[in-house]
Amino acid sequence: MAKQILLVEDDLSLIGGLSFAMKKEGYEVETAHTGMEADRLWADGKYDLVILDVSLPDGSGFDLCKKMRRVSKVPIMFLTAADEETDMIMGLDIGGDDYITKPFKLAVFLSRVNALLRRSGDFGGQVSELNSNGIRVELIKGEVYKKEERVDLTASEFKLLCFFMENPDIVLSPEQILNRLWDCDENYVDNNSLTVYIRRLRKKIEDDPGHPERIVTVRRMGYKWNTECKCGEAK
Repeated sequence: MAKQILLVEDDLSLIGGLSFAMKKEGYEVETAHTGMEADRLWADGKYDLVILDVSLPDGSGFDLCKKMRRVSKVPIMFLTAADEETDMIMGLDIGGDDYITKPFKLAVFLSRVNALLRRSGDFGGQVSELNSNGIRVELIKGEVYKKEERVDLTASEFKLLCFFMENPDIVLSPEQILNRLWDCDENYVDNNSLTVYIRRLRKKIEDDPGHPERIVTVRRMGYKWNTECKCGEAK
């Protein structure tokens, strides 16, 4: 079954080119020119990927992302003409999974679309559950629980958490994490972006994000999933 993509963009010429290219890749694409139209399509449809322009005639793609994140962990990519680090960080902090600035090459755009869709569907495997430090991951369902309370993660946050839990007590370098998280597309993501993802994930799974015990920083080396912490024990 073809993957369903929602493209929200007010530039008609860009919509035409991107839609044509994605359809040639075998995807089904629906388009919206405004936030209001996107709200209607989102309410009526089920999508595997959402691509949001940051600036829309009646609002912001950031606002749409916040609404979607309340009910879904669908992968979200931002399109924007603003090449500002603060915009990138904001987009990732509110739940975005990728960020590309205009102008961009079509081949690069398609590569990142393909990568996002691969990552969102690549949570299976022979193991059906991960359980450590009071965190339980149901891989097939794509669900995460902290001490039996559901935790809502984006697709990239889910992938990142699984990578840590699959490699307990092993120091993972930023390069190793980026290789896994971004399918070897390190050219598109830097260490600052990874820092944002780590911080965002810690806010959701740590008891005290300011003093993390599950995902710990190993100075000048990287990060590791620390199974020696007492955070998962009953009190």
